[in-house]
Amino acid sequence: MSRWSRATALILTLTLAACSQTGGLDARDRASPFAPALDPGGKAVDGLTVGHRLMDAGQHELALDAYLRAAGEQGLTGEVLTALGSANLALGRLNQSERLLRQAVEKDPDWPEAWNNLGVTLMERGQAAEASQIFRKAYALDNGESDAIRDNLRLALAKMENSLYGEDAEQDFQIVRRGGGSYLIRSKSALEV
Repeated sequence: MSRWSRATALILTLTLAACSQTGGLDARDRASPFAPALDPGGKAVDGLTVGHRLMDAGQHELALDAYLRAAGEQGLTGEVLTALGSANLALGRLNQSERLLRQAVEKDPDWPEAWNNLGVTLMERGQAAEASQIFRKAYALDNGESDAIRDNLRLALAKMENSLYGEDAEQDFQIVRRGGGSYLIRSKSALEV
């Protein structure tokens, strides 16, 4: 028997052995071609946690769905509103993002991440003057601890001061979320290069 035949036979034997394990399913579930029923006593993962993971993976539409589920479970808290606004920002839905982030900073006015993400939205909408004020507030609330907020403030101030700062210049703004994660938002011109 050749080496490849023995390896194939071993893999087939292990696969059949694994398939014969029931994993605790009763006879009715083993006979069904469908997935086992949901465990009513099981716990679902928090929608915000799922949404944050999906945002990290670049799956913004799915993250928005997870955040909407979190809104149904927890209500429209400042954190949920910020998450919804950030997902809409990543999807390019700037009007929805701005509206949600403004609601978030009304509900939780001492949360620097919400202010920062509102500033990013305003920068994307071309409102550099208001965005720089928002970034200043976020930076002050954060006590200057976040590099992302500091960099966003610096970019907003540079855009306001430099009238030659055109659309061809690269702009990298970062939205941040509670827990230290950050997402990089790039302008269209930066993506086309």
